[in-house]
Amino acid sequence: MPTRRALAPAKVNLSLHVQRMDASGLHPVRGLTLSIGRNDVLDMAPAGSDQLEVHGADLPTGDQNLVWKAVSALRSGQRDRPPVRFELWKRIPVAAGLAGGSSDAAAALLLYGSLTGRDRAHLAVPAAEIGADVSFCLRGGLRWIGGYGEQLGDPLDRDGDFALLVAVPPFMLETARVYSAWDHIGEPGGRAVSGAAIPPGIRRYGPLVNDLYPAATSIEPDLDDWRVELESRWDRPVLMSGSGPSLYAFFSDQAEADEGLELVPEEARDAFVALPQARGAHLVEDG
Repeated sequence: MPTRRALAPAKVNLSLHVQRMDASGLHPVRGLTLSIGRNDVLDMAPAGSDQLEVHGADLPTGDQNLVWKAVSALRSGQRDRPPVRFELWKRIPVAAGLAGGSSDAAAALLLYGSLTGRDRAHLAVPAAEIGADVSFCLRGGLRWIGGYGEQLGDPLDRDGDFALLVAVPPFMLETARVYSAWDHIGEPGGRAVSGAAIPPGIRRYGPLVNDLYPAATSIEPDLDDWRVELESRWDRPVLMSGSGPSLYAFFSDQAEADEGLELVPEEARDAFVALPQARGAHLVEDG
């Protein structure tokens, strides 16, 4: 088997409505989620034993990595468990609310599934078992999500183009801690962004709200300073993806967003322009 490659796009939460913790100890959510054109790259090749090499980030390479959790989910109950070598190039900022690890897991499902004869249609169950965002990252596009993130709506139309400018402040936020803070401060709703602040092609899906924003700022007050500063520099509303700390805004096209990129404070951990994508993780041979 020759080396095979998959691309793993980031995602942003355009809206994230959080419900009270249920008996499972988790928070059901309803959200509007979008794949964007910032990709990790994952290669897989035959090997004498399992290996994972990561470039561009200091990440564990053992069983705790979501790539191996994806492989383990596909090997469960199977006799055929060929060892493989993965090589991962990280371009999505880690611990940033952009689902980089989940998208890597979705890419690993596709790659190892192609080796063991399982196509995308047979990967839905293991995807949901691995983590909350993996199901979306496997399908991608623009969709409503529900449940704990594993319930996917049909792909939504996106009329017209726009660009996103993403800036990652120089700190990290742990997802579980943000949800716990949301419980502690009284389960607040997030501020709404609506009307002309939303690109015309997705305006009908607004208003856009992230209920986790008040909790994230209660943990890291500098996050709100970053939002206010970016809104001043970009002259438009700024939203947060997931549990943060990534912040983003809409621009009419890539050229306008590139101008905004020049205005991001140099202290940012990362910043980039990305266009909406119609799909999630995919094999390079898919086109």
